[in-house]
Amino acid sequence: MKLFPIRGGIHPEYRKELTSEMAIETLPMPAELFIPLQQHIGAPAEAMVCEGDLVKKGQMIARSQGVVSAPQHAPTSGRIKAVAEIPAPHASGLPQPTIVIEPDGKDEWADLPAPIADPFAASREEISERVAQAGIVGLGGATFPSAVKLSLGIQHKLEILLINGAECEPYLTCDDRVMREYADQVIDGARIMAHALGAPRVVIGIEDNKPQAIEAMRKVAATFPNVEVAAVPVQYPMGAERQLTQAITGIETPVRRLTAEIGVVVHNAATARAVHQAVRFGRPLIARVVTVSGKAVRHPKNIEAPIGAMVSDLIAFCGGLATTPHRLVNGGPMMGQPLPSLEVPVVKGTSGILALLAEETNDAPASPCIRCGACVNICPCGLVPVEMAAFIRKDHLDDAAKLGVQDCFSCGSCSWVCPSHIPLVQYFNYAKGMLSSQAREERKNDRVKTLAEARTVRLEKAAEARKAMLAAKKAQAATSTTEDKASA
Repeated sequence: MKLFPIRGGIHPEYRKELTSEMAIETLPMPAELFIPLQQHIGAPAEAMVCEGDLVKKGQMIARSQGVVSAPQHAPTSGRIKAVAEIPAPHASGLPQPTIVIEPDGKDEWADLPAPIADPFAASREEISERVAQAGIVGLGGATFPSAVKLSLGIQHKLEILLINGAECEPYLTCDDRVMREYADQVIDGARIMAHALGAPRVVIGIEDNKPQAIEAMRKVAATFPNVEVAAVPVQYPMGAERQLTQAITGIETPVRRLTAEIGVVVHNAATARAVHQAVRFGRPLIARVVTVSGKAVRHPKNIEAPIGAMVSDLIAFCGGLATTPHRLVNGGPMMGQPLPSLEVPVVKGTSGILALLAEETNDAPASPCIRCGACVNICPCGLVPVEMAAFIRKDHLDDAAKLGVQDCFSCGSCSWVCPSHIPLVQYFNYAKGMLSSQAREERKNDRVKTLAEARTVRLEKAAEARKAMLAAKKAQAATSTTEDKASA
């Protein structure tokens, strides 16, 4: 397959050797599981259980609310201990509504939906509904409800389902291991999704620093003429949706448009495996593979953990911490978020847990910009980080918006390459957050204005109607008086 170059990018020290040869191990069931109601982009799920309820493995315990939402399921059988506020696996550490399950040790399955006997004879609606009911979201970290993306084939003419196996973030090897150990499941799930999307081709993009995964996937793909595996160059952020699409197709996705508009839908490799399990066996998404790594971890591993296990449970399974980490990260070191502590749960979007020493981070005090232009050269979006940061420091957010700050997807390449250690990506995240907040406030004000204007119009119409009614009554009274006088 012919590949195409992508703009910019960097080559950090990948450090994947810490876990790349570690086969997936299963975490023993913890004493408690903590299932947050918000584990996805969109509206949080709504709890369906109360304290004291008994649940079985795979039972839906929180229903989705709205189109962009996802339900939650019990990862094992047990008793609902509480529905409480628990700290989120987010840098803020703020509490969020969470269902706490006390496992009973039986691991007894609930009655699951019947397998779809022939997925390739099923309608796209049937496949999409099964994926939605299984609570599957993007497992690459974006956590967008997968069923919503499966509906894109209705709106757009699709040519390719692109399975993202690039896994370009340093340290992370969970997708690598999933593709090596479950290649048949990944490809089956991909083919099912392609059928639902109406996409005639499946392309699996894997960075060529994962030769065993490429070999395993090609061995299975050889059976299917419409499935091919592309070994793409090692270049962060190759795993970003738009960049991988461009590398495979040579087409750049227009700003603020979907890849579906150029005929491509992208799903993660682990997501494809989850779809296989949901369609073939009726199993919801109740566990995921997580890379636990970093030099502060005694024995880094790839672990299949139930959703809701505490991060501390996974660290303990790895032999604990060898020393106090300089930083704890949820996800990869480039785009991941700092963890407030080890006492937060694994969620559907948890691809990695990193305990990093100071020597593994790029931390240093910021110094003045030397105008070297390195950030401009490596920006995969073709932006001008140095100029955007200058506007943001002065709080000139509208000027930063004109330069395209909202098109930044926070890959962190600019911060990594900056010799002055300016936290550029933090500036851009701040600006995007503020601009989004301002836009929401403007929409709210516009809505209030529209409602106020509509109310004024209604009141005016009501007043005119009352005036007309009084005039009619007055005319009728006058007519009656005249008729009475005439009859007299």
